[in-house]
Amino acid sequence: MARSAELCSSLLCLLHPASVDQACPDKRHGPLFRDCTALSEHKGVTVKNFRFPAAAIAGAAAVALLASGCGGGGDQEAASAENPIELSVTTFGTFGYDDLYAEYEDANPGIKINPNNIDRGENARTDAFTKLSAGSGLSDVVAIEEGWLGSIMEVSDQFVDLNEYGAEDIKDNWVDWKFKQGTDSEGRVIGYGTDIGPQGLCYNGKLFEAAGLPSDREAVAELFGGDDATWDKYFEIGQQYHDKTGLAWYDQSGFVWNSMVNQMEEGYYTADGELNIEDNAAMKEQFMQLAAGTEAGLSANEKKWDWGKGKAFADGSFATFVCPGWMLGTIQTQMESAGAGAEAGWDFADVFPGGASNWGGAFLSVPETSEHKEEAAKLAAWLTAPEQQVKQSAAANNFPSTVEAQKQLAEEAAPNELFNNAPTGAILASRAEGVTAQFKGPEDSVIQDKVFSAALGQLDAGTTDGEGSWNEAMKLLNELVVNN
Repeated sequence: MARSAELCSSLLCLLHPASVDQACPDKRHGPLFRDCTALSEHKGVTVKNFRFPAAAIAGAAAVALLASGCGGGGDQEAASAENPIELSVTTFGTFGYDDLYAEYEDANPGIKINPNNIDRGENARTDAFTKLSAGSGLSDVVAIEEGWLGSIMEVSDQFVDLNEYGAEDIKDNWVDWKFKQGTDSEGRVIGYGTDIGPQGLCYNGKLFEAAGLPSDREAVAELFGGDDATWDKYFEIGQQYHDKTGLAWYDQSGFVWNSMVNQMEEGYYTADGELNIEDNAAMKEQFMQLAAGTEAGLSANEKKWDWGKGKAFADGSFATFVCPGWMLGTIQTQMESAGAGAEAGWDFADVFPGGASNWGGAFLSVPETSEHKEEAAKLAAWLTAPEQQVKQSAAANNFPSTVEAQKQLAEEAAPNELFNNAPTGAILASRAEGVTAQFKGPEDSVIQDKVFSAALGQLDAGTTDGEGSWNEAMKLLNELVVNN
């Protein structure tokens, strides 16, 4: 009841600003929104480029809570055969949860899980913010992608603080930086980590052999420089491959660029949340290095997330592919859709240009609108526990974020048939060493998907050069982020 009273006081501030001084004498109003007088600058960061700004989300949430009479919500009685509860879960891409859902239902009579899977993280972001703005419609458990976690953190009070359901007791399950990523500036844990995205290099051994390059994965790692692998070497070998075969080296420029940016100490934002692009000489220098390779014919100009319905992975369109752990599952899905398998020749090497890099990974969160918060938090904790993460990895070809699950995969070194029996789990465990969490600002995913991806698409298509592509990115950055 105390929490209900606090929320009602919050809503009084939200819906009746004139009463702020009476209801919120300290200009703060509990866990729903922190600044009564600056909802459009929630948490001190102006919300930009949301189709639905934080203030709109705030208002919708207020109406939703008032409609329920400012009641405490949540679970009144534990689920059982006599008190059945349905829990909805929204994920995206290849999550590998289907068997885990069935296992959880078997072990928890009275729980029925209704899954919803969205094709890509970008579309899942749109879905989440549409429903946040409406004040309803979010599932009981929602998967959040690392790239748009910064946007979620601007409205983190719309998600349950998992500390209320035992997060502190299990925080040591995760690698330290992953648990911290799911914690907001007030110490509220709003997400349990699922996977992380350490990167190794996928390469086509058959294409390498045909070009006179080594194909054994240890020799390939050495070819690129091992622990001292650089992007200079990557593009140098790529040019040799292209000159020998006339074929492309990588699928398209956008994913290579994502990998480069994710290796930087500070990416699109500085650690204190400032945009870090327009006057960033080091970032532009790396962009121009990539642009030179693409202009030289190293890009296959494939459509990202499509690859000709997977056929490009089977027909020799390109020879290398940047591979965070979860991308192995994406490749598997693509190759299955194209009717291809291990005979296509793909392998996975314990090396990556520029060193350790993390791209992506996700979290499970429980929205404040859930009618079954306790049961939802329990499910999220179970799905992300080490034992379940090992099973998820087997199903989705991703890499876990919990310490024990990582150790198990490294020790088992199970062969992955699709990738020439490479011990992908053990390789990813090796690639995870040295990874640090890069700060992701509120528009990080927009900058990645709508700014640089679009500009590099023009470069891939041959309609502009490197300088023109960079200028287009700066134009889009100002249109979509800076001045929006």
